[in-house]
Amino acid sequence: MPELPVVLVGGLHADARRAAVRRLLTEVPGSVVLHHDLATAPAGTVVRTVRDATGVRDVGEAPLVNDCACCALREDLVPELRRLADRGGTPLAVVELWDSVEPKAMAEVVTAGGLTVTGVITAVDPALLLPCLADGDDLAERGLAAAATDQRTVADTFARQLEYAPVLAVLDSPEADDEDHALLDQLHPTARRVTIDPGDPGDPGDPGDHGAGPPRPTLAQAALAGFDVEAAAAAQHPACARLPAEADAHGVATLVWHRRRPFHPERLYAALEDLTCAAARSRGRFWLADRPDALLHWDAAGGALCVESAGPWLSSLPDAAWEMVPPVRRAAAALDWHPEHGDRCQHLVFTSPGLDRDGLERLLESCLLTDAEYAAGPDAWQRLPSAFDTFLEV
Repeated sequence: MPELPVVLVGGLHADARRAAVRRLLTEVPGSVVLHHDLATAPAGTVVRTVRDATGVRDVGEAPLVNDCACCALREDLVPELRRLADRGGTPLAVVELWDSVEPKAMAEVVTAGGLTVTGVITAVDPALLLPCLADGDDLAERGLAAAATDQRTVADTFARQLEYAPVLAVLDSPEADDEDHALLDQLHPTARRVTIDPGDPGDPGDPGDHGAGPPRPTLAQAALAGFDVEAAAAAQHPACARLPAEADAHGVATLVWHRRRPFHPERLYAALEDLTCAAARSRGRFWLADRPDALLHWDAAGGALCVESAGPWLSSLPDAAWEMVPPVRRAAAALDWHPEHGDRCQHLVFTSPGLDRDGLERLLESCLLTDAEYAAGPDAWQRLPSAFDTFLEV
């Protein structure tokens, strides 16, 4: 099968996503866009459209699989890409993901199908950033659910779309202000950003030839730069996630809170609502005194919090098991290593406009074991009343 570069373009901000796709079509002549419209799923089908810069080339339908629109997309996308590759002559296949489809799953599906993902792009309108992160509505309430069992919210879906992609296509929105851009910078500080104008389809021809002045960065360069699915997954895993750093600009702040002492389960549970609502976005890993072996994942947006186990801390594993752990995980554990507790730690990051740093830090500190509780030792900690059974489905 001839090589076919594939780029995924996603995001809940549909106008920004379409502008990014238009620009790619212009910057890479001969490129083709595939789009599966999951809005038709209640009628029993998913509509597939294939188009290029001149217009629609093909329209087809994919039947639902297990009443799941995303499953239908997975079953239909790879065969379509393979047919496109076999025909040859396509310099770039652009997969425009439907609104609530998350790029991580699709990147893994395409790669597992033997195709090459060269880029993952999330399109963002900075003016809509805070409203999306504050939106705790279920996707189903907005007509954006990908399956009858889809329980995701607008906020947590958008957060994952934003943070997974190494490239952000940022709409040049006149409604966006300095606070919006600062929030974007702090939520995903390592992303490569390419500004897109909703009225400008892009730069045809040589992407580096722009006459006088510095060359304008092109979306095509980002789309073809290369993408590592395994590295992207590791960057999102709670044990070794690349979390934002401390920052404070234009009224937006990021607090990085790192401690070596475990949380008291009851006090932390009592503070969950206040902690969840303290920031537009918070995430990280944490340690409960009564669960010394469980690395717990904190993931909050839109006023809703998800807490789940992300497996064991490395220090709770026998030495022989370390050989089965990916090197990136071992490196992350080494950075956090403590002679007594190993890699167990609290590492939580809160980002928001108007963040009350001092109040948030006081609240977090109050949830840790007191000096007397800490001195009682691990055996006593495990006898503390458990408060997270509901979260962790024990």
